[in-house]
Amino acid sequence: MDRAIRTYLDHLSVEKGLAANTLSSYRRDLRRYREHLAEAGIDALDAVSEATVTDFLVRLREGDARHPALSASSAARTVVAVRGFHRFAVADGLATADPAAAVRPPTPAKRLPKALPLADVEAILEAAGAPGTTLALRDRALLELLYGTGARISEAVGLDVDDVDVDDAEGVVLLRGKGGKERVVPVGSYARTALSAYLVRGRPALLAEGRGTPALFLNARGGRLSRQSAWAVLVRAAERAGVSKDVSPHTLRHSFATHLLDGGADVRVVQELLGHASVTTTQVYTLVTVDNLREVFATAHPRARHG
Repeated sequence: MDRAIRTYLDHLSVEKGLAANTLSSYRRDLRRYREHLAEAGIDALDAVSEATVTDFLVRLREGDARHPALSASSAARTVVAVRGFHRFAVADGLATADPAAAVRPPTPAKRLPKALPLADVEAILEAAGAPGTTLALRDRALLELLYGTGARISEAVGLDVDDVDVDDAEGVVLLRGKGGKERVVPVGSYARTALSAYLVRGRPALLAEGRGTPALFLNARGGRLSRQSAWAVLVRAAERAGVSKDVSPHTLRHSFATHLLDGGADVRVVQELLGHASVTTTQVYTLVTVDNLREVFATAHPRARHG
């Protein structure tokens, strides 16, 4: 058994080229698995049953005198190591059957999206770009569009000038989402104002630096702004605003969805605006608003308050 584990780890190191940290995690996980097998009196791979592996998973989640209980994600990582070991043992002729094939790692709890308070979003928008510069007009337009439409950063930088109509009070933008699916999203007054200012006073100056492109958002050389550069615009604005915590490429999109739901928007409307194929994808945002709903319930319902 010990030799089989060593052979597997050598395989991961030499053949798969796993990083040292990852290899260390596998070694630690398999050492714990080996202890579990030893306690069960198992010293041969073909003596391991599916029940043995399942019992190990239960022990991981419950913990014991020597080990604290593991979270679903940590237990899942350990089970992945065990499944890989048994699969390798069969492929390498060290065992005749794979007892772990049907054992599924636990599903980690769905992480709630991080949404910023409205005041933090407004501070980030106000801090976009160095004041008085052409790039400040671009950065403000970009961030206002991201928060005002819920667009993904990749969708925003993929926009061409013709995809945006901000000439009237009913502005819209044509976004191209995953799988090439298109959706038309309304543009609010703040984003319309910022985009108009950028199109009139900012983009022409940037365009003159390049060879001509239909892209809406341009870099300092007159080419299409990259996703990475757009992400950097958000990070810099957040740092200036002093709200760099929990800011990621999806922060403004998450905040867009959460603030809409907090304001009473129907989840199916938010689904359309975000471009989600299924409403179940959007419903994770409704979990973010549970605390708000609980607070309203506690203050408004006559039978919710304590005597």
